[in-house]
Amino acid sequence: MERFHAAITAVGGYVPEGVLTNADIEKLIDTSDEWITTRVGIKERRILRDKDKGASYLGIQAVKDMFARNEIDPKSIEMVICSTNTADYHFPTTASIIAHETGITSAYCFDVQGACTGFLVTLEMAANYIMSGRYKKILVVCTEKMSAAVDYTDRATTPLFGDGSGCVLVEPNTEGCGVIDAIIRNDGEGKEHLIMKAGGSACPASHDTVDKKWHYVYQEGQYVFKAAVSMMGDTSAEVLQRNGLNHDNIAWVFPHQANLRIIDAVARRMDLSMDKVVVNIQKYGNTSSASIPLCLWEWEDKLRKGDNLIFTAFGAGYIWGAVYVKWAYDGKK
Repeated sequence: MERFHAAITAVGGYVPEGVLTNADIEKLIDTSDEWITTRVGIKERRILRDKDKGASYLGIQAVKDMFARNEIDPKSIEMVICSTNTADYHFPTTASIIAHETGITSAYCFDVQGACTGFLVTLEMAANYIMSGRYKKILVVCTEKMSAAVDYTDRATTPLFGDGSGCVLVEPNTEGCGVIDAIIRNDGEGKEHLIMKAGGSACPASHDTVDKKWHYVYQEGQYVFKAAVSMMGDTSAEVLQRNGLNHDNIAWVFPHQANLRIIDAVARRMDLSMDKVVVNIQKYGNTSSASIPLCLWEWEDKLRKGDNLIFTAFGAGYIWGAVYVKWAYDGKK
Protein backbone atom coordinates (compact mmCIF):
# COMPACT_ATOMS: atom_id res chain seq x y z
CA MET A 1 0.00 0.00 0.00
CA GLU A 2 1.36 3.42 -0.97
CA ARG A 3 2.43 5.48 2.06
CA PHE A 4 1.23 9.06 2.23
CA HIS A 5 1.22 12.08 4.51
CA ALA A 6 -1.20 14.98 4.91
CA ALA A 7 0.28 18.10 3.35
CA ILE A 8 -0.62 21.78 3.24
CA THR A 9 -1.19 22.54 -0.44
CA ALA A 10 -2.53 26.12 -0.34
CA VAL A 11 -2.87 29.00 2.11
CA GLY A 12 -5.08 32.07 2.41
CA GLY A 13 -5.33 35.03 4.73
CA TYR A 14 -7.10 38.24 5.55
CA VAL A 15 -6.70 41.15 7.94
CA PRO A 16 -9.24 43.98 8.21
CA GLU A 17 -8.38 47.52 7.12
CA GLY A 18 -8.84 49.17 10.52
CA VAL A 19 -5.57 49.86 12.35
CA LEU A 20 -5.17 50.39 16.10
CA THR A 21 -1.73 51.85 16.80
CA ASN A 22 0.14 52.21 20.05
CA ALA A 23 -0.51 55.93 19.83
CA ASP A 24 -4.24 55.17 19.74
CA ILE A 25 -3.91 52.92 22.78
CA GLU A 26 -2.09 55.66 24.70
CA LYS A 27 -5.39 57.56 24.56
CA LEU A 28 -7.33 54.64 26.04
CA ILE A 29 -5.17 53.47 28.96
CA ASP A 30 -2.11 54.49 30.96
CA THR A 31 0.69 53.15 28.76
CA SER A 32 3.19 54.23 26.10
CA ASP A 33 4.48 53.11 22.74
CA GLU A 34 7.88 52.42 24.35
CA TRP A 35 6.35 50.23 27.08
CA ILE A 36 4.26 48.18 24.64
CA THR A 37 7.09 47.79 22.13
CA THR A 38 9.69 46.71 24.69
CA ARG A 39 7.36 44.39 26.62
CA VAL A 40 5.53 42.61 23.79
CA GLY A 41 6.96 43.86 20.47
CA ILE A 42 3.67 45.16 19.04
CA LYS A 43 3.41 48.46 17.17
CA GLU A 44 -0.10 48.12 15.75
CA ARG A 45 -2.91 45.62 15.28
CA ARG A 46 -5.79 45.24 12.81
CA ILE A 47 -9.37 45.72 14.01
CA LEU A 48 -12.67 44.76 12.36
CA ARG A 49 -14.63 47.89 13.25
CA ASP A 50 -17.99 46.78 11.83
CA LYS A 51 -19.93 45.67 14.90
CA ASP A 52 -22.35 43.66 12.76
CA LYS A 53 -19.59 41.38 11.42
CA GLY A 54 -18.06 38.54 13.39
CA ALA A 55 -15.19 36.10 13.08
CA SER A 56 -16.93 34.32 10.19
CA TYR A 57 -16.56 37.44 8.03
CA LEU A 58 -12.79 37.38 8.48
CA GLY A 59 -12.69 33.65 7.72
CA ILE A 60 -14.82 34.08 4.61
CA GLN A 61 -12.38 36.65 3.23
CA ALA A 62 -9.38 34.40 3.94
CA VAL A 63 -11.02 31.43 2.19
CA LYS A 64 -11.99 33.58 -0.79
CA ASP A 65 -8.37 34.71 -1.02
CA MET A 66 -7.17 31.11 -1.08
CA PHE A 67 -9.75 29.98 -3.61
CA ALA A 68 -9.10 32.88 -5.98
CA ARG A 69 -5.31 32.63 -5.94
CA ASN A 70 -5.27 28.84 -6.33
CA GLU A 71 -8.32 28.33 -8.59
CA ILE A 72 -9.92 25.92 -6.11
CA ASP A 73 -13.46 24.70 -6.71
CA PRO A 74 -15.40 25.23 -3.44
CA LYS A 75 -17.49 22.16 -4.16
CA SER A 76 -14.36 19.99 -4.01
CA ILE A 77 -13.93 20.68 -0.27
CA GLU A 78 -15.05 17.69 1.81
CA MET A 79 -14.54 19.05 5.34
CA VAL A 80 -14.22 22.45 7.01
CA ILE A 81 -12.64 22.65 10.46
CA CYS A 82 -12.78 26.11 12.01
CA SER A 83 -10.65 27.10 14.98
CA THR A 84 -12.03 30.14 16.81
CA ASN A 85 -12.28 31.53 20.33
CA THR A 86 -14.62 34.27 19.12
CA ALA A 87 -17.35 32.33 17.34
CA ASP A 88 -20.22 34.31 15.81
CA TYR A 89 -22.70 32.35 17.95
CA HIS A 90 -22.81 29.44 20.40
CA PHE A 91 -24.60 27.73 17.49
CA PRO A 92 -24.67 27.27 14.56
CA THR A 93 -20.99 26.67 13.96
CA THR A 94 -18.79 29.35 12.46
CA ALA A 95 -17.44 26.66 10.09
CA SER A 96 -20.92 26.16 8.60
CA ILE A 97 -21.35 29.90 8.06
CA ILE A 98 -17.97 30.17 6.32
CA ALA A 99 -18.78 27.16 4.14
CA HIS A 100 -22.17 28.54 3.10
CA GLU A 101 -20.79 31.97 2.22
CA THR A 102 -17.90 30.59 0.14
CA GLY A 103 -19.85 28.10 -1.96
CA ILE A 104 -18.89 24.94 -0.07
CA THR A 105 -22.14 23.04 -0.34
CA SER A 106 -21.75 19.51 0.98
CA ALA A 107 -18.84 19.40 3.42
CA TYR A 108 -18.71 18.10 6.98
CA CYS A 109 -18.23 21.30 9.06
CA PHE A 110 -17.41 21.80 12.72
CA ASP A 111 -15.71 24.21 15.11
CA VAL A 112 -12.80 23.59 17.49
CA GLN A 113 -11.85 25.66 20.53
CA GLY A 114 -8.14 25.19 21.07
CA ALA A 115 -7.37 28.70 22.35
CA CYS A 116 -4.21 30.17 20.80
CA THR A 117 -3.03 26.64 19.97
CA GLY A 118 -6.07 26.10 17.75
CA PHE A 119 -4.12 25.94 14.51
CA LEU A 120 -1.94 23.10 15.78
CA VAL A 121 -5.01 21.25 17.04
CA THR A 122 -6.99 21.62 13.81
CA LEU A 123 -3.99 20.84 11.58
CA GLU A 124 -3.32 17.64 13.52
CA MET A 125 -7.01 16.71 13.29
CA ALA A 126 -7.08 17.38 9.54
CA ALA A 127 -3.92 15.35 9.06
CA ASN A 128 -5.40 12.36 10.84
CA TYR A 129 -8.65 12.55 8.87
CA ILE A 130 -6.57 12.58 5.68
CA MET A 131 -4.40 9.69 6.89
CA SER A 132 -7.54 7.68 7.59
CA GLY A 133 -8.25 7.72 3.86
CA ARG A 134 -11.83 8.95 4.27
CA TYR A 135 -11.16 12.53 3.17
CA LYS A 136 -8.95 14.06 0.50
CA LYS A 137 -9.58 17.81 0.75
CA ILE A 138 -9.90 19.44 4.16
CA LEU A 139 -10.07 23.18 4.72
CA VAL A 140 -8.70 24.45 8.05
CA VAL A 141 -9.78 28.01 8.92
CA CYS A 142 -8.50 29.90 11.96
CA THR A 143 -10.42 33.11 12.47
CA GLU A 144 -10.49 35.51 15.39
CA LYS A 145 -12.28 38.78 16.12
CA MET A 146 -10.33 39.27 19.34
CA SER A 147 -11.37 42.92 19.53
CA ALA A 148 -14.82 41.65 20.57
CA ALA A 149 -13.24 39.93 23.58
CA VAL A 150 -11.04 42.79 24.83
CA ASP A 151 -11.94 45.27 27.56
CA TYR A 152 -10.32 48.44 26.24
CA THR A 153 -10.03 49.84 29.77
CA ASP A 154 -7.87 46.89 30.89
CA ARG A 155 -4.17 47.78 30.77
CA ALA A 156 -3.13 44.12 30.88
CA THR A 157 -4.88 43.04 27.66
CA THR A 158 -5.69 46.14 25.59
CA PRO A 159 -2.28 46.31 23.81
CA LEU A 160 -2.13 42.62 22.95
CA PHE A 161 -4.84 41.47 20.59
CA GLY A 162 -5.81 42.02 16.97
CA ASP A 163 -8.25 40.57 14.42
CA GLY A 164 -7.48 38.36 11.44
CA SER A 165 -7.89 35.01 9.74
CA GLY A 166 -5.71 32.45 8.02
CA CYS A 167 -6.56 29.17 6.33
CA VAL A 168 -4.83 26.15 4.82
CA LEU A 169 -5.90 23.33 2.50
CA VAL A 170 -4.78 19.86 3.58
CA GLU A 171 -4.50 17.00 1.05
CA PRO A 172 -2.75 13.61 0.71
CA ASN A 173 0.89 13.66 -0.39
CA THR A 174 2.95 10.67 -1.54
CA GLU A 175 6.29 12.50 -1.83
CA GLY A 176 7.18 12.51 1.85
CA CYS A 177 5.86 16.02 2.47
CA GLY A 178 3.28 17.03 5.04
CA VAL A 179 2.72 16.71 8.78
CA ILE A 180 5.55 14.48 9.99
CA ASP A 181 5.29 14.73 13.77
CA ALA A 182 3.26 16.53 16.43
CA ILE A 183 3.18 16.97 20.19
CA ILE A 184 0.12 18.65 21.70
CA ARG A 185 -0.44 18.65 25.44
CA ASN A 186 -2.85 20.00 28.04
CA ASP A 187 -2.61 20.89 31.72
CA GLY A 188 -5.61 22.45 33.43
CA GLU A 189 -3.49 24.20 36.10
CA GLY A 190 -3.56 27.40 34.07
CA LYS A 191 -7.33 27.81 33.95
CA GLU A 192 -7.52 30.73 36.38
CA HIS A 193 -4.64 32.64 34.77
CA LEU A 194 -6.11 32.95 31.27
CA ILE A 195 -9.87 32.75 30.98
CA MET A 196 -13.13 34.36 29.93
CA LYS A 197 -14.98 34.06 33.21
CA ALA A 198 -18.58 34.25 32.01
CA GLY A 199 -20.79 33.40 29.06
CA GLY A 200 -20.65 29.62 29.27
CA SER A 201 -22.90 27.14 31.07
CA ALA A 202 -20.85 27.32 34.29
CA CYS A 203 -21.43 31.07 34.53
CA PRO A 204 -24.19 32.24 32.18
CA ALA A 205 -24.53 35.88 31.21
CA SER A 206 -26.32 38.12 33.69
CA HIS A 207 -26.43 41.79 34.63
CA ASP A 208 -23.86 40.98 37.29
CA THR A 209 -21.38 39.29 34.93
CA VAL A 210 -21.70 42.14 32.45
CA ASP A 211 -21.14 44.73 35.16
CA LYS A 212 -18.05 42.84 36.34
CA LYS A 213 -16.72 42.68 32.75
CA TRP A 214 -16.39 38.91 32.91
CA HIS A 215 -17.14 38.52 29.18
CA TYR A 216 -13.68 39.75 28.21
CA VAL A 217 -10.27 38.07 28.20
CA TYR A 218 -8.75 37.92 31.68
CA GLN A 219 -5.01 37.26 31.81
CA GLU A 220 -2.37 37.17 34.52
CA GLY A 221 0.63 37.94 32.37
CA GLN A 222 3.50 36.73 34.56
CA TYR A 223 2.07 33.23 34.96
CA VAL A 224 1.25 32.94 31.26
CA PHE A 225 4.65 34.25 30.14
CA LYS A 226 6.62 31.74 32.22
CA ALA A 227 4.43 28.81 31.20
CA ALA A 228 4.52 29.71 27.51
CA VAL A 229 8.31 29.98 27.39
CA SER A 230 8.78 26.67 29.19
CA MET A 231 6.11 24.63 27.43
CA MET A 232 6.60 25.90 23.87
CA GLY A 233 10.36 25.59 24.25
CA ASP A 234 10.29 22.07 25.70
CA THR A 235 7.89 20.56 23.14
CA SER A 236 9.70 22.25 20.24
CA ALA A 237 13.03 20.92 21.47
CA GLU A 238 11.51 17.44 21.85
CA VAL A 239 10.19 17.46 18.29
CA LEU A 240 13.62 18.57 17.04
CA GLN A 241 15.44 15.89 19.00
CA ARG A 242 13.30 12.95 17.95
CA ASN A 243 13.37 13.95 14.26
CA GLY A 244 17.08 14.78 14.00
CA LEU A 245 16.45 18.48 13.34
CA ASN A 246 18.75 21.38 14.16
CA HIS A 247 19.82 24.84 13.02
CA ASP A 248 21.36 23.41 9.84
CA ASN A 249 18.29 21.61 8.48
CA ILE A 250 15.38 23.71 9.77
CA ALA A 251 14.22 26.29 7.25
CA TRP A 252 11.76 28.23 9.40
CA VAL A 253 10.07 28.24 12.80
CA PHE A 254 6.53 29.64 12.92
CA PRO A 255 5.71 30.49 16.56
CA HIS A 256 2.42 31.76 17.88
CA GLN A 257 2.64 35.56 17.84
CA ALA A 258 1.83 36.37 21.47
CA ASN A 259 4.88 38.21 22.73
CA LEU A 260 8.24 38.95 21.08
CA ARG A 261 10.12 38.09 24.28
CA ILE A 262 8.42 34.69 24.38
CA ILE A 263 9.34 34.09 20.74
CA ASP A 264 12.98 35.02 21.40
CA ALA A 265 13.17 32.75 24.45
CA VAL A 266 11.68 29.80 22.55
CA ALA A 267 14.19 30.31 19.72
CA ARG A 268 17.05 30.21 22.24
CA ARG A 269 15.63 27.04 23.80
CA MET A 270 15.69 25.49 20.30
CA ASP A 271 19.26 26.77 19.78
CA LEU A 272 18.16 28.76 16.73
CA SER A 273 18.99 32.29 15.65
CA MET A 274 16.10 34.68 15.11
CA ASP A 275 16.85 34.86 11.38
CA LYS A 276 15.05 31.51 11.07
CA VAL A 277 12.04 32.60 13.13
CA VAL A 278 9.00 34.13 11.44
CA VAL A 279 7.71 37.27 13.19
CA ASN A 280 4.88 39.63 12.24
CA ILE A 281 3.56 40.47 15.71
CA GLN A 282 4.63 44.09 15.26
CA LYS A 283 1.93 44.52 12.56
CA TYR A 284 -0.92 42.34 13.74
CA GLY A 285 -0.53 41.76 17.47
CA ASN A 286 -1.80 38.51 18.96
CA THR A 287 -4.48 37.11 16.63
CA SER A 288 -4.77 33.95 18.74
CA SER A 289 -5.26 30.78 16.66
CA ALA A 290 -4.99 32.78 13.42
CA SER A 291 -1.43 33.94 14.06
CA ILE A 292 0.52 31.00 12.58
CA PRO A 293 -1.60 30.63 9.41
CA LEU A 294 -1.36 34.41 8.91
CA CYS A 295 2.42 34.03 9.07
CA LEU A 296 2.24 31.23 6.48
CA TRP A 297 0.13 33.51 4.26
CA GLU A 298 2.74 36.27 4.48
CA TRP A 299 5.76 33.96 4.08
CA GLU A 300 4.31 31.70 1.36
CA ASP A 301 6.52 33.06 -1.41
CA LYS A 302 9.65 32.31 0.69
CA LEU A 303 8.78 28.65 1.28
CA ARG A 304 10.24 25.87 -0.85
CA LYS A 305 9.23 22.27 -1.37
CA GLY A 306 10.98 20.08 1.19
CA ASP A 307 11.57 22.87 3.72
CA ASN A 308 11.50 21.65 7.31
CA LEU A 309 9.13 23.85 9.34
CA ILE A 310 8.26 23.90 13.02
CA PHE A 311 4.96 25.34 14.25
CA THR A 312 4.70 25.98 18.01
CA ALA A 313 2.02 27.61 20.16
CA PHE A 314 0.64 28.04 23.67
CA GLY A 315 -2.82 29.00 24.86
CA ALA A 316 -5.46 29.02 27.58
CA GLY A 317 -6.13 25.72 29.23
CA TYR A 318 -3.16 25.46 29.33
CA ILE A 319 -2.76 23.88 25.90
CA TRP A 320 0.52 23.91 23.99
CA GLY A 321 2.59 22.01 21.47
CA ALA A 322 4.78 21.80 18.40
CA VAL A 323 4.23 20.35 14.92
CA TYR A 324 6.88 19.36 12.37
CA VAL A 325 5.85 19.89 8.75
CA LYS A 326 7.82 19.21 5.58
CA TRP A 327 6.55 21.82 3.12
CA ALA A 328 4.91 20.44 -0.03
CA TYR A 329 5.31 23.11 -2.72
CA ASP A 330 7.33 26.07 -3.90
CA GLY A 331 5.68 29.20 -2.58
CA LYS A 332 4.02 31.75 -4.78
CA LYS A 333 2.80 35.27 -4.24
